[in-house]
Parts: sequence; structure tokens; C-alpha cells
Amino acid sequence: MLLLFLLFSLVVSPIWAAEPPKLNGQWAGPLKVPGGELKLILTIVPLSNGSYYAALDAPQQRISRMPATATVKGLDVTVSIEQAGSRFVGKILKNGTTLQGTWSQPGLKAPLTLSRLEAPKPAAVAGKARLTPPYREEAVSFYNKEAQIRLAGTLTTPAGPGPFPAVVLLSDSGPHDRDVTEQDYRLFGSLADHLTRRGIAVLRFDDRGVGQSQGSHFNTTTADVVSDAQAALVFLRTRRLLDTRYLGLLGHGEGANVALMAAAEPTPAAPAFVVALAPYGVPGRDIIRRQQLEIMRLIGSNPAQVKAALNLNQEMIRIIRQTPNDNQARGKVAALLRFHNTDLDPHMARARAVQLTSPWSRYFLDFDPLRTLSAVKCPILLLGGTDDLQVATSQNLPPLKKGLKNSAARALRLPGVNHWFQPPMKAWPVVNGDPQPVFSPKALDEIREWVFRKTERPQPAPTTGEQPKKQLVKGNSSGGGGKVSR
Repeated sequence: MLLLFLLFSLVVSPIWAAEPPKLNGQWAGPLKVPGGELKLILTIVPLSNGSYYAALDAPQQRISRMPATATVKGLDVTVSIEQAGSRFVGKILKNGTTLQGTWSQPGLKAPLTLSRLEAPKPAAVAGKARLTPPYREEAVSFYNKEAQIRLAGTLTTPAGPGPFPAVVLLSDSGPHDRDVTEQDYRLFGSLADHLTRRGIAVLRFDDRGVGQSQGSHFNTTTADVVSDAQAALVFLRTRRLLDTRYLGLLGHGEGANVALMAAAEPTPAAPAFVVALAPYGVPGRDIIRRQQLEIMRLIGSNPAQVKAALNLNQEMIRIIRQTPNDNQARGKVAALLRFHNTDLDPHMARARAVQLTSPWSRYFLDFDPLRTLSAVKCPILLLGGTDDLQVATSQNLPPLKKGLKNSAARALRLPGVNHWFQPPMKAWPVVNGDPQPVFSPKALDEIREWVFRKTERPQPAPTTGEQPKKQLVKGNSSGGGGKVSR
């Protein structure tokens, strides 16, 4: 039994007389399904506007960060996925350390207890103490003049005199910290460490309203984040150890499209190159429809259920696109949801309607990732995984490659890699008997080698007192030989 969740957010309205338990962290537990157990993990992140973002994971099915909608009334908590007909109804117990209740979906109703997980320790990677890295690591902040906010992050710079090529990392949709921390996996933390050890400086930063960054995630659209990327590139130009000719953007999911949009704008902050991981190549509403099909397929829905769910989803999208007034749209969407599910709590229906009419959601429904691609001139690397259930490579990479007609674009599908750029679980390292998620080594190789082919990097410092004849080499990933720059 597989679970896949569409685009939802968590809106919490606590009514405790005293201070309620803080719902901030991760809860995990086993769901009994025919033939065994399925481990579910719920992540809850507080947003700066007082609401919450939530996501559900099913690691055994390699499903990660699938958002969910929930409401809280006193000590009662409900998590609902109405399109899939699934719901968790339970109680918040032991000062928020336990969520206990019942999970139901078509053909299955079972008790479910979720226990709070310990927060991951930054100093622990794959069960080992984190040693001082062989590169410079600095907490930094930079100012986005357009949005008038300050964003905070980490800049890692290779050892040596430089100058070094550099990339700015841009995260997928949803609120993420600078490492894109997901349980024991740090997508951006792993990527930054790998690239910096091999001669590429990396800037990664907290999303708006997350960690030490200012702003509001809830009110941010895909287009808004372009100015964050541009501000990051402007900041990197002030760093003396970096080669200002080779400052690029590396985005994941929505961040990949942000990078492509930034590359299409003729500004001094335009990137010299772009690496796009799992980018969207079709309008947002088509992405949602594909994800809806995956949901229904994975939970074993019959053709009639699939058709009903798709029709409901399409009708909600039609209402939102044709009703610019948020209050009117929310009323219509909430009424439609309750018409199709009479058991749906009015507050839950309203929470879903609010999420669907947020600035991000409205923009995403009409977002056309191909609109500005013809203006992109810099080299582009498009990477996707064949096991990506959220952004299918067969649907998204071909139109992007075709649209980048004025750019030297390379598109590559990586077998067995999922949306979070993890290889098949059988390839994960095992620590203390448990598989540890890792960034795909194949993807790391492709990214690193491609960046080196498009940039210049310093040669290694001589170890025998012999001085190199030239400081820089181009198109050489190993640092020795290659074409010497003029």
C-alpha cells in the first residue's frame, strides 16, 4: 500500500486555555497494511505568519516531503487528503510528543501512533561525528533590496588562494532551511560539502521566513524568489576569493525554475551557468494533474475513483483561475469540497481553500516554465531522475530542452534516482543496521564535471616546491593537465 500526497499546507488554530504543546518537528510511526507495515513520518514546520507547513513521508516507497492539510482543535488533530479519500484523526498526547489516532483510506482503516523524533544533530552525518571540513565555512547574510529583507546562509569556500567558481543553491517549493534538512538527509548540505571539497564555492541560505532569514514564506511566489537568487549573486561578487566570471545558480524543483527565470533576465546579476535539478517543464496545473494520477495509482484506486478525483481537482482549479477575489474563491472551493465529502469538517475545507488561493498557489496554477526560456543564453544542465514521482522526467525535460534553443543545454535522465536525488535504497550505506539516505553519486559526478567543463579552477598547490607554470586550468575536473587558460 503506497501513499502520495498532493499540494496542501497545515493551518493550525489551537484553542487551549493554557500554552499548547509546540507542534514543531517530526513524528513517526508504523501503519499496518496488508502484507506488513508502512513507516509514516510527519514533519511540521512553523511559518512566520503563525501558521504551519506539514509534509508526510513514506521512506520505504521513497516518497518524501509530500505536503498535507491539518486542523487542530484543543487536543484533537485531523490530517486530511480529500482527493485520495485518506484521513488521520487523533489526539495530541504527552505534551505533543505523541499523536495517536486512526488512519483511514479506501479499503483500509487502522490505528496509528506517531511519536516525536529527536531533532537531527548538525554534527552527525551518517552516524559519524562531523570533523572540521577541509575548506572555509562562514555564516553570512545578504540583503535583497527589491524585497527589503535580509537572508541568512552559509558560504563554503575551498582551501587555497582561488579564485574559485561558485554556485548559489535554490530550494524546492515549501519552507526549507539552508541544508534542506529532511530527517537524516540534507540534500543541500551534502551537495555543498561535495562541491566545495572539489574546488567549487557554494552559498546556501534559509528560505524566506525560515531559520534566520526574514520575510514570509506564505506570501512568496515563484517569481518573488528570483530576486533572492539575484541578491545572492550580487553578494558573491563582493567576495575576493571567488571568480566573478563563473558565478552560477543550482536549483532543485521550483528552485530550478527560479534559476532559469533569473538566467532569462539581462541584468548584471545574471548567472554564468545554471544547473537545474528536477525542473518543471509544463504549466503548474499539469504538474498537479500528474501528481494526482500518481496518488490514485499508488493507493490502488479504481478507474471511477480516479476520474472523480481528477474532475474534482480540475473544477477547483477552474474556480480559482476564474475567481480573482480570494474570499469568493475560498467560499466556492470550500462548498465544492463539502459537497463531494459531506463528512469533511468545515474548518478543514476552509483551510484547504485558503491554501489553494495563496499567492504561491495562484501563481503556480498559471505558471508557464517555457515562457522566458528563449531569452536564456548561458549554459544549462538539466538533470532528472527516472524514479521521480513528483516531477516526471519524461513529461518535463523534453519541453525544457526544446525551449532552451538559444542556450547550450544538456538534458540527462538518471536511472533509479528519485525527486530528492537519492539512488535506490539498496545503494544507501548501512550504519548500525539502518540504511542512510545519500545524494546520488552519479548525480554528484555529473554536476561536478559539467561545472568544471564550463568554468576555470585553480590547480592544486604544489607539494614539492615546484611552481606551476599557469595558475588556472579550464575544463579539467581533476586539477591536473587540461587546457591552460590564457
